[in-house]
Amino acid sequence: MKNSLFLLVFTILFMSCGASKTGIQNSKKSVSKADKILANALNYKGVKYKYGGTTNRGMDCSGVIYVAFGEENFQLPRVSREMAKQGKKISLKKVVKGDLLFFKTKKSYKNINHVGLVVSNINGQIRFIHSTTSKGVIVSLLSQKYWAKAFVKATRVL
Repeated sequence: MKNSLFLLVFTILFMSCGASKTGIQNSKKSVSKADKILANALNYKGVKYKYGGTTNRGMDCSGVIYVAFGEENFQLPRVSREMAKQGKKISLKKVVKGDLLFFKTKKSYKNINHVGLVVSNINGQIRFIHSTTSKGVIVSLLSQKYWAKAFVKATRVL
């Protein structure tokens, strides 16, 4: 219920931000696929971490992304290392909401093992939603030392 209410409020607020210079709302402004996918992912903010999880009872990093895209009938592989093979690689300067960020969280790992969804890129400050073992589904800054060091690549799948 809480998550559904959040999604409804987010959608209403987002859609109402299309005011013109005259102060009249632009009712024809449509919500993009990236906006819908992002709203889906944000709906799971606060859900605890569960390896392999794809429900409100628990989610892992790729689970959040898989479900958020899947709710908009956009199919991605289930695991982050396979998701990383999709789409087109892009520079961090060009990332926008809806793009994917991939990480190796330990030097000893040969493969990508973590994924996040870009929430925003404002003046190079990249925020992304993901699930961590310690805090569950959260929004983080890529500029945080841990994530900056673990970052591997960004891709655009939309």
